[in-house]
Amino acid sequence: MFESAEIGHAIDKDTYEAAVPALREALLEAQFELQQQKRFPVIILINGIEGAGKGETVKLLNEWMDPRLIEVRTFDQQTDEELARPPAWRYWRMLPAKGRMGIFFGNWYSQMLQGRVHGLFKDPRLDQAIAGAERMEKMFCDEGALIFKFWFHLSKKQMKARLKALADDPLHSWRISPLDWQQSQTYDKFVKYGERVLRRTSRDYAPWHVIEGVDPYYRSLTVGKILLEGLQNALKRPDVHPHDVSAQPLGSSVDQLNLLDSLNLTQRLEKKDYEEQLITEQARLSGLMRDKRMRRHALVAVFEGNDAAGKGGSIRRVAAALDPRQYNIVPIAAPTEEERAQPYLWRFWRHIPARGKFTVFDRSWYGRVLVERVEGFCSTADWMRAYGEINDFEEQLADAGVIVVKFWLAIDKDTQMERFQEREEIPFKRFKITEDDWRNRDKWDAYRAAVGDMVDRTSTEIAPWTLVEANDKRWARVKVLRTINRALEEAFEKSDKRAKKHKD
Repeated sequence: MFESAEIGHAIDKDTYEAAVPALREALLEAQFELQQQKRFPVIILINGIEGAGKGETVKLLNEWMDPRLIEVRTFDQQTDEELARPPAWRYWRMLPAKGRMGIFFGNWYSQMLQGRVHGLFKDPRLDQAIAGAERMEKMFCDEGALIFKFWFHLSKKQMKARLKALADDPLHSWRISPLDWQQSQTYDKFVKYGERVLRRTSRDYAPWHVIEGVDPYYRSLTVGKILLEGLQNALKRPDVHPHDVSAQPLGSSVDQLNLLDSLNLTQRLEKKDYEEQLITEQARLSGLMRDKRMRRHALVAVFEGNDAAGKGGSIRRVAAALDPRQYNIVPIAAPTEEERAQPYLWRFWRHIPARGKFTVFDRSWYGRVLVERVEGFCSTADWMRAYGEINDFEEQLADAGVIVVKFWLAIDKDTQMERFQEREEIPFKRFKITEDDWRNRDKWDAYRAAVGDMVDRTSTEIAPWTLVEANDKRWARVKVLRTINRALEEAFEKSDKRAKKHKD
């Protein structure tokens, strides 16, 4: 894949200087149009051989365009904050918003290549990382992002000649970094695995561009023109009408039987039993969160359910067992302007806890397949795609040691009516009832169908759904606590087995 980038591409200085003014003007114009439209972000990934002009090219792009609208990010060694979270967290939190450009050095491709070249893992792990990068980029592009991937290349001969020339020049020898010398020793491996990565991740929605880096004039003009053409095409591209996107229907149950019909909503706890069991489970949770094995894990609890099903009361009983420094509660409402400028999962990724910590999501990423689906806030293609994106997201969390516990609190229609009326009649509860609650009640059957599809498609071994019979609040609160405790104990048991196996 690198043959054409080793043949000595070059242009003369006069040709370069004649072309730059018009190119620079056009790039600036496209950049300002991007900022004005605010329809999509631009992500530029910089990879390739050391000394092939990566830094010089990005520096030039900042000179040619408005640097205030460009965010240059470098991902070197992971910080303690990053090491305590899933690997993708560091990239998600740095994504550029719609209308802006982000340039990523040391990105996900750099990390996987360096790890493989230096023998930190073998081919199966590399292939797993490649597949993960593909899924992430596809998700970004499905949400409208424009991705440019540049591989700056030098042949082995060209690289050695550059190093020798710099080493022999006292005025410029400082430009040789330890990484340059290191890569000169691992060049063959780096190119071998680089070819594997490019071959498997160059897709129509995010192709690779291999740039020969010997001649700075050729290199700069080539990158500039690729960026300009890609930007101009994307800016002219009309928005795809959601209803024009093909999405297969899910189908419905022939006998109209729904998963929620299997719940026994008559489950109850008497007050005395409730108080005893509540205290027992709260004490159990408190001890588990202080267990030293919790340092290997983080905990995420997702609370979804019918309006007035008691999510808030259950969350308060969970929180009452813990030191406030151990947990964070994230209420999810309609997205803000900042959140709408990012891919859908961005606002959830940013709240993923570090190891040893616990985050409660009061409503969650499942809003896309529930309220957004039922209310028509997104297209069928968007919420259909979301099932796979959510499963992938939760798998990444689980792989990083995050324990994911998901609750759907279910009540029947009569119980909901009683609670709505109670909220309207009791002054200090009136804030809990809104027009949206009454309107959602009119779509009871549509939400019921959406919940069935959600559980069928996202209840997995790594992140199963727990359906909670919530007509009786006491029963629901104890079941929630007990489920969290079991999830922690099972995770600790598995990690103990892994540690013992590794020791043996």
